[in-house]
Amino acid sequence: MAPIRLIASDLDGTLLRSDGTISARTRDAIRAAEDRGIAFAFVTARPPRYIEGLAEAAGVTGMAVCSNGAILYDIARRAVLHHERLAPELARELTAALREALPEIAFAVEHGDSLGYEPRFPVFPEDAEPRVDHIHAFLDGDLVKLLLHHPEHEAEVLGTLARDAVGERAQVIHSGGPRIIEIAAAGVSKATGLARLCDELKIDGSEVIAFGDMPNDLPMLHFAGHAVAVANAHPEVLAAADEVALSNDEDGVARRIETLLG
Repeated sequence: MAPIRLIASDLDGTLLRSDGTISARTRDAIRAAEDRGIAFAFVTARPPRYIEGLAEAAGVTGMAVCSNGAILYDIARRAVLHHERLAPELARELTAALREALPEIAFAVEHGDSLGYEPRFPVFPEDAEPRVDHIHAFLDGDLVKLLLHHPEHEAEVLGTLARDAVGERAQVIHSGGPRIIEIAAAGVSKATGLARLCDELKIDGSEVIAFGDMPNDLPMLHFAGHAVAVANAHPEVLAAADEVALSNDEDGVARRIETLLG
């Protein structure tokens, strides 16, 4: 394994405990890595507005890959450095095709700094407003992704049905939400976002150790020189990883960083 210069970690289910917190042990491990000259970055499905409090709790001030690779974000400056947009015209085409194929779905649309969603879409505690009668009211501006919810289909099934409707026009992503999948611009993934971050830092992919737990982490894990799944990960992630760390509730990422530092 090449010398590690960047630690890239998913948040939910990986770095965060099940209660959504970052442990003191994890914060100490991140600080120790950075003191040794190893960069640390969140690589997450969360948009920028969701990570600032977590970054403060973890003591992270560098860059983050957000929205499953669509946004490269400078935490300290609170600035978007790069944004892979989903074109509004395409978003309208996709919502029409998906609504025809799956009449029971409800949509939300992510802009990075806000989320609009239809009445039947499940409420996100962080985004109680706004709700709209029809998602087309939000299909303008700098779109990051669409989110789809189906009242009956689990995410894996919903993802397959959505791919059939979307084809090659966009990227269908399963991040772990119950009966929720995401639609981003074609080619967007945590791997493309992480590659952009590596270019910014002048770091080769072989010098990255990455941690994840869900199928949306697989491109990142394949990109990284060393891939680690936490013990609570999805079976596909466990099968793809170079090694398995302890679970998120056992500070698996922190313990593996401690081993890395010797």
